[in-house]
Amino acid sequence: MHDDSSTTGHGRAHTRRDLEGWTARRRPGRETLAGRYVRLEPLDPVRHGDDLFRARADDPDAWRFTPDGPYPTRAAFQTWLDAKSVLEDQIYHAVVDEVTGRAEGRVSFMRIDPGNGVIETGAILFGPRLSRTRRATEAIYLQARHVFEDLGYRRLEWKCDATNEPSRRAAARFGFIFEGVFRQHMVVKGRNRDTAWFALLDGDWPARRAAFEAWLQPVNFDESGRQVRSLSQVAAGVS
Repeated sequence: MHDDSSTTGHGRAHTRRDLEGWTARRRPGRETLAGRYVRLEPLDPVRHGDDLFRARADDPDAWRFTPDGPYPTRAAFQTWLDAKSVLEDQIYHAVVDEVTGRAEGRVSFMRIDPGNGVIETGAILFGPRLSRTRRATEAIYLQARHVFEDLGYRRLEWKCDATNEPSRRAAARFGFIFEGVFRQHMVVKGRNRDTAWFALLDGDWPARRAAFEAWLQPVNFDESGRQVRSLSQVAAGVS
């Protein structure tokens, strides 16, 4: 059960038991979200296009669970970039490495519902230099922090193909709670998709934030960049 005293940037977390003073939240804008290892920059077809194309162009399997792609040519990818960078109902960010300045992946805010304070992180695609690194974890942390603390939303969702085991494991690792499977939810690339639903609530966020921030500390990584404690160990208080 969540503590009603947990706080966000908009005051007390609005749990299911307490909606006093609730008002619709603002929509996310095209703003940069800065971290220690990466920054999330609003998708720019010119600045990010070449990097993002190279990050996954040679790996068709990476597109297996995405509604878009793969893109056989840079020109085909440009069409996608131009369309997605101006959307109002879905805000894309490029995940940019703070050291190299390269865009190594993408994330987005989608299914945005300001009236109910619900938003989804989706269209996630990380290149091999980003996937399964502390930079990838920080990208999700930056999204969640923005959703709960800057925007004051109540619920952050994660949805994926129910057969996408890596995505399901990632959701659980990041602290999203599994809520069930919507059967025959979508048709994606000509095949059925059952969708697994996960969510993180504003009442969950203080503890998750503490775990993220402790795990992301430089002291939690050795000289080779290997983690000292896993995120699940940190969240569980394992020393």
